[in-house]
Amino acid sequence: YYNEYKSYLRMSEQTERAFQKQPAIFQNKKRQIGAKVAKSTKESRWTKNVGLGIKTPREAIEGTYIDKKCPFTGNVSIRGKLLRGTVKSLKMKRTCTIRRDYLHYIKKYNRFEKRHKNISAHVSPAFIDIKQGDTVLVGQCRPLSKTVRFNVLKIIATAGGDKKQFVKF
Repeated sequence: YYNEYKSYLRMSEQTERAFQKQPAIFQNKKRQIGAKVAKSTKESRWTKNVGLGIKTPREAIEGTYIDKKCPFTGNVSIRGKLLRGTVKSLKMKRTCTIRRDYLHYIKKYNRFEKRHKNISAHVSPAFIDIKQGDTVLVGQCRPLSKTVRFNVLKIIATAGGDKKQFVKF
C-alpha cells in the first residue's frame, strides 16, 4: 500500500503535458543481471544552498515538487538586491504581488508623502503556506517572465488573525 501511495505522490507533480523532472537527476538507471535489487527508501533529489545566510526550506529538500524557477531546486541564481515587502495578492499561479511602502521627501513643504511600488515575485512550492498579508524576503534573479524578476526566499512574518496591530503606514 505504501508503494502505491508513494507512486501517487510522485505522479501528483505531473500536472503538465510534458513530463516534469529535475534535469540533474538521471532516472533510468540500468539494472545489473543477477544483482539483488535494493529497495531505496529515499528518492534522489537535487537541491542547493542559495547563500546569503538563507536556509533551504525542509519542503524543498524532502518535497516532491518540480519547479525549474525555484531558487532551491531549479536553475535560478539569486544575485543583486534583497527586498522586503508584504504579500498583496496570490491570484497568479506560483506568483505573488508584493507591496513595498516607502516615504518620499518633498523639499518645498519639508514633509514626506507615502508612496508604494508593486513587485511580482515567483513563489516556490516550498512556501505552500504563504498567505496574503505575510511579510516576505525576495531576492533578485534573472527575468523569469515579462514582469517577474524576483524570487521569494523566506517568509519573515505571518499575517495576524483578528488582532489589530500597528502597521508602518
